[in-house]
Amino acid sequence: MRKICFLFVLLFMVQQLLKAQQTMNTPPRHEVLLETTMGNIRLQLYNETPLHRDNFLKLVRAKKFDGELFHRVIKDFMIQSGDPYSKKAKSGEMLGEHQDGKDFTAEILFPLFYHKRGALAAARQPDNINPKRKSSGSQFYIVWGHKWSDSQLNSYEKKQDSLSNDTVFKFTPEMRKTYKQIGGTPFLDGQYTVFGEVVDGLDVVDHIQQAETDKNDRPVSDIRIIRATIEK
Repeated sequence: MRKICFLFVLLFMVQQLLKAQQTMNTPPRHEVLLETTMGNIRLQLYNETPLHRDNFLKLVRAKKFDGELFHRVIKDFMIQSGDPYSKKAKSGEMLGEHQDGKDFTAEILFPLFYHKRGALAAARQPDNINPKRKSSGSQFYIVWGHKWSDSQLNSYEKKQDSLSNDTVFKFTPEMRKTYKQIGGTPFLDGQYTVFGEVVDGLDVVDHIQQAETDKNDRPVSDIRIIRATIEK
């Protein structure tokens, strides 16, 4: 009996050591603070999408986001920024046609990363002119969305199968729970690169997504990124 207990203790210790080693070998995720005219939003960038992580950090270091507007805001959907032209745009002017840098390779890692509320993702041109789903050089969006039922998620699974070259598209139990209890935009999964998430300031995202907008989805009163800084 003592031998069995000893083996269980030894096995537990080995498991804990393996977990500790894995934690030590996992590099920390970078975080970026967006100071906006409606409050602060803290973003965490995924190491598993290095092209998007490094591009976003490069833009922050170059102060490219400083002064830019959230130029496209759709209630119960998302908020979008990253158009350099928005810094000097006139009131009511249509935005969203410009970017810093060029389109670059997608890193779509569904189902590892998906469009839950607070997800950070790269905007892009539509499939008819961008079949490889390359990401914009600078434009990004933060998901708000709303809650979904199982029947709605089932319908999206069938639809996404056809959009994903007939590969099997399934929402995991964890994803279903998130979409039903927290919310998001599941109809975008597998089509855009999700490369981070909001870790603080989701209430600010909520305030922004409720802003009054014009016919082009631009907020009537400008909502601006004052500055973006790398926190870690």
